[in-house]
Amino acid sequence: MHRYGPSRPAQILAVHGLTGHGQRWQTVATRHLPEVAVVAPDLLGHGRSSWAAPWTIDANVDALTGLLDGPVVVVGHSFGGAIALNLAARHPELVAALVLLDPAVGLDGEWMRDIADDMFASPDYTDRAEARNEKATGSWADVAPEELDRELDGHLIELPNGRVGWRISIPAMMSYWSELARPITLPPNGIPATLVRATRTDPPYVTGELLDALRAHTDFTLIDFDCDHMVPQARPADTAAVIRKALG
Repeated sequence: MHRYGPSRPAQILAVHGLTGHGQRWQTVATRHLPEVAVVAPDLLGHGRSSWAAPWTIDANVDALTGLLDGPVVVVGHSFGGAIALNLAARHPELVAALVLLDPAVGLDGEWMRDIADDMFASPDYTDRAEARNEKATGSWADVAPEELDRELDGHLIELPNGRVGWRISIPAMMSYWSELARPITLPPNGIPATLVRATRTDPPYVTGELLDALRAHTDFTLIDFDCDHMVPQARPADTAAVIRKALG
């Protein structure tokens, strides 16, 4: 669990995406929201948190509720958006508002199978250069080079087979790709939700079904950012501005 900002009860719970870790929020928190108390855990099966099963959205919601003393703004990126929605549905008393950054929710099951198959077939890399190239030519293409290097420094590890890979449990990732195909879960009315859609994500994670559902059920705002999927890394200042507005 990573903490940023003043030593007081959390104002923001920041939830990273699939294959990520809590320190991905460091730049947003320390450079752009230094006055705000942020808690950013590694999800189950990620980073330095437990890699023990079960690997489900529900298990992560149970773990996250133990970190909170009262209502916070929950910020979720990608898979973290799905967890944020489920947390708000199960424990609305802990959620003051939602900020969903290119959330991956209710996705096509065939697509998730293909992604899981690809990861299972090629879960690691020959070396750091290969790992960096995959990100730099993919969804991290518009992230600053120094931010990408920090990701590699903190999250890429040497494996027993002599190759390198992310500090994640591959079996957990297989389970989580399936979780992204779960039906959409909505927060109760009264919890404001802001969704930032990354317009360069192709194919898009934000579906029309999710947008229609949120528009019908809650105080909802849609914002488009001209970036790829890694919203908080590609647009940290703009992301912080959205979060600060949600804090009121």
